[in-house]
Amino acid sequence: MSDEPIDLQAALGAFDALWSPRIVTQVNDYDVRIAKVAGEFVWHSHDHTDEFFLVLEGELGIGLRDAGGERVVTLPRGSVFVVPRGVEHRPFSTGGASILMLEPTGTSNVGDRHDRIPGHITATTGHALA
Repeated sequence: MSDEPIDLQAALGAFDALWSPRIVTQVNDYDVRIAKVAGEFVWHSHDHTDEFFLVLEGELGIGLRDAGGERVVTLPRGSVFVVPRGVEHRPFSTGGASILMLEPTGTSNVGDRHDRIPGHITATTGHALA
C-alpha cells in the first residue's frame, strides 16, 4: 500500500487489459480496484459480499437477475451502484468505461457462481498496480 496519493488517471493509463482489475489500495479488509471495461462480462454472483461500482469515465450497464426478474441499471460517469450479495449480475459497456470497485480482499471478479467464462475474461482476485 502506498503512503503517497494515487492518481487514478495515471493508474488507469498504466494498463490496457479489459476486465482485469488492478488493486490501487486497501481500506481495512477491502480492495479498492480499478478496471477498464468494454463489451460484456459474465453473469455471476457473490454469495457473501455486496459489490460497489463507481463509474470514473464512460457509461456502465449492469444487468441484474433477482426475485423480481431481470432488469438493467445504467450508470453514467460519476454514478455509483451497489449490487447486493447473492444477486446475479453482468456488467457491460458498449462504448467502454473506467470503473472503481470496492470488494473484500480476495474476492474473485467472477464471483462464487458464474456462467462459462469467455476467452476475453480472466478470473482473478485483482492484479497489483505496477
